[in-house]
This record gives sequence, C-alpha cells and structure tokens, in this order.
Amino acid sequence: MWSGPRNISTAMMRAWGNRADTFVVDEPLYAYYLQATGKNHPGAAEVIAAGETDWHKVVSHLTKEPLPSGKRIFFQKHMTHQVLLEMDHEWIVDLENCFLIRDPREVILSYIKKNPEPALEDLGFVQQAEIFNFVCARTDSVPPVVDARDVLENPERILRRLCEAIGVEFDRAMLSWPAGLCASDGIWAKHWYPEVATSTSFRPYKPTKGAVPDRLGAIEARCRQCYDKLHQHRLR
Repeated sequence: MWSGPRNISTAMMRAWGNRADTFVVDEPLYAYYLQATGKNHPGAAEVIAAGETDWHKVVSHLTKEPLPSGKRIFFQKHMTHQVLLEMDHEWIVDLENCFLIRDPREVILSYIKKNPEPALEDLGFVQQAEIFNFVCARTDSVPPVVDARDVLENPERILRRLCEAIGVEFDRAMLSWPAGLCASDGIWAKHWYPEVATSTSFRPYKPTKGAVPDRLGAIEARCRQCYDKLHQHRLR
C-alpha cells in the first residue's frame, strides 16, 4: 500500500496486522531513504543503523523471501517519497499495489506542525502519482485506491471493497486492534506513532480546520493535481 506522510497509513497497517493470516512490514525503505537523502528526521541515525540501506536487498526481501509459517498475505506499508529516482521500478509490478490518498490541505496542515517548510518531494503526492501511472501502464489496469476520509467515515465498507478488489476475504479483525506499539512497528514508532498507539480502531473522521499558508500555495496546487487524478478512481 502506497501512501504519503501524515495519512492513516499506520492505522491501516494495524488493521491488516490484526489479521491472523497477514505479515506486515513497516516502511522497509526508510533507512535507505534517510541514508541517501541525509534528511534530518527524528532518530535518523538510529533508523539507519537498525535498517537496510541497500535498496536492492530491501526489494529482494519484499519480493522473493517466503512468508513466516501460517501467513499468506504480506502487507507492505510504503511511503511514496522513499522511492528515489535511482531506484528501478520493475519490482513494483510483482506486488498487488494499492494506493492510500488524503486531501492535500489536510496533509500539509498536519505536516507543517513538525516541519513548517516542506518541499514538494517531502509530501509524496508527485511520487504517488508517478507510481500509480507506472502500475497502470505496466499492468494495463487501474489498481485500488482508497481515500483516508472514506475509510474513517465507513471503515468496514471501504475495507470490504479493498479486500474484494485484491481478491482476499474480508476479516472483521481488521476493524479493531489492541492499543500500544507493536513488534512489527519500525524503530521510529516512538517518534511518530504516539497517537496511533492510543487507538484501538479507526477514529471517526474530523474535518481539519484552517487554510494552507500562502507560502505553500503552489505546492498545495501541485499536490492537488496528483491527488485529484487518483481520487477519481477511489473505492466507494
């Protein structure tokens, strides 16, 4: 599942991780991304030290290694901005790709609470559209797209539609999970997941108030172009 930052991607990982038949991995390209870009993220040195920084090895793990005993679904939580230009994209078509989107205004207003001056590439919208276009072209089909707002407004319906789209049975275990951090969480969870750690289900949608600052208007406009392209294909 391909998402940008400040979305419900970790809650979605919780939903899939609560299935007995599913093995999850949390942002497997994060260490590579931090090493390659030098981004000053919280705990960056610790993430790099604990993770795999060779994207070829990451891809091999994601596409070739067998699942643990008793697991038949491999849910991979990916951040689109962590796929850098130097990476070959062909491995992506070996996966069943889904896309998790969120309104750019809400993403930006959330993001600037931690980083007040984001660059366009930090928000992942352009990369998400590029990966979406690549998958469409290489598979000659439109992959499933889910909007965060739709999920929060009706989790069961959208998760059922998503499961149907990728050919697996819906499991009611996806609708709730134990509070706290999980062993499958990345080492960065202590920095980024405090809110999710207190949750036991998808929280009801609440509109984000406010407008994007004028200085980020051009970035929001470009993000919205990408968002609108995927939004028209979303599961309802």
